[in-house]
Amino acid sequence: MAPKPSTVTSQPVESPAARARLRFWRNYASWVGIGLVTVFLLVAVGADVLSPYSLGYSARSDAGLRINEPVSREHWLGTDANAKDLLTRVMHGSRLSLLAGVVSILLAVAVGVPVGAAAGYFGGWVDALLMRTVDVALAFPSVLIALLVAVAFHPGWGTVIIAVGLINVPIFARQVRATVMSVVNQEYVLASKALGAGTWHILTHAIGPALLSPVAVLASLSIGTAILEVAGLAFLGLVGDSTVPEWGCILGEARQYWRQNIWYAFGPGSAISLAVLGFNLLGDGLRDALEPRGQT
Repeated sequence: MAPKPSTVTSQPVESPAARARLRFWRNYASWVGIGLVTVFLLVAVGADVLSPYSLGYSARSDAGLRINEPVSREHWLGTDANAKDLLTRVMHGSRLSLLAGVVSILLAVAVGVPVGAAAGYFGGWVDALLMRTVDVALAFPSVLIALLVAVAFHPGWGTVIIAVGLINVPIFARQVRATVMSVVNQEYVLASKALGAGTWHILTHAIGPALLSPVAVLASLSIGTAILEVAGLAFLGLVGDSTVPEWGCILGEARQYWRQNIWYAFGPGSAISLAVLGFNLLGDGLRDALEPRGQT
């Protein structure tokens, strides 16, 4: 009898996107980052419902002012210098803190990506001019640049967001330039040039997809830094109205009263730390998934 033909079971070939998703969900740090970021987003969106008191609530009473009250069953973080519930202010503060951090990074992406792409693609004097400008910006401490921008214009949240966005532009510009220079001489890019494609088409259709991964990873990592920088400028009083519910503003108020109620500073400080940790872990998970190093 003739031997039976051997049957080979072929395994389905996974796409790069499927492998990236698998690496991401297998990373436990990604789960922690997603959990922390999700919690803060839910608190920011639903602060009106989730907070124990309304934002305009005051604990003042006929029996006493009840300012800087310590932790109690009614006030889990105590009250502030205006007799307002601290937990309520911290929960509402997540809105402005997260919004300012995300918008500032979007501004940095909108400016830094075109600058880096132009420098890496054209090279020559365009690259030299743009990168020397970036190098000059990197030579100064980021806090100093933010302070100069905030002082040069009218203090306010718009000025703070612009300042934090500008100090993050060089980071995106250098990353995008390096990525463009690594792919500009690839065969598919050269083929697009040979077929007569214009510069805009090459940058958006041939080189653009290669930028999505590094820019997404860098943006997710930079949001945590931006939240910290926004809180620092708010702590210094460069936002105009320092009584608004924002983590840095609350920390600025706590400088005078934290000895009476340590939770006055610990509450917003913990929120900043956990938010930064969440975005950093999320960014690390995206980096390991989209840009694996030595992984199979």
